[in-house]
Amino acid sequence: MRQEAVVSVVEEPSPVLNQESFEELARQAIRIDESLRLEFVNGKMGVKAVPDGDHGRIIAWLSRLCIQANAGWWLYPEQGLRVETYRKGNARPDGSLVPIDAFVGQGEWAVTDDVLMVVEVTSRDSDTNQRDRVDKPRAYAESEIPVYLLIDRELHEVKVHSQPDGQRYEMVATVPFGKSVSLPDPVGMELDTEPLKDWAAG
Repeated sequence: MRQEAVVSVVEEPSPVLNQESFEELARQAIRIDESLRLEFVNGKMGVKAVPDGDHGRIIAWLSRLCIQANAGWWLYPEQGLRVETYRKGNARPDGSLVPIDAFVGQGEWAVTDDVLMVVEVTSRDSDTNQRDRVDKPRAYAESEIPVYLLIDRELHEVKVHSQPDGQRYEMVATVPFGKSVSLPDPVGMELDTEPLKDWAAG
């Protein structure tokens, strides 16, 4: 397992529309077509890919492990979150690990105050590199979500981002599928990634 300190300088983009307009657009889009699940991260609007069977199996596997670790947790799939500085962005993580009642009373776009970990599983689309590997780590770190778990099916590796400082994650642990990796506090569990070999992309 290698650990690396993350240092980056990112310029602030000019948003193309405000958050209120985006959220209304997202509501209308999903009424037209359920597969139009929009996100608004780093000032850019994007469409989240529809998950395939292996993608869904990974989330089911991880959900079971999280519940075994703590029966009071739940890994909510695709709950919309208000992210980034001043909560000006909107993301739909593949999974949000929270105490089971954390999203009660919240709408389509919830605050991240109680989120312990967000999970993204890469999909076979052209935006994966920029969205999951660049934009979302920054957005989640700005939201001070303690852990960001990226399951990268293209690169056959897992990245565990931790220690957000409000701009970036200071630590990233990377392991290939088949190795174990620690999910740091507040998650505090060991993840054996061997099963991911069966659900990797290509």
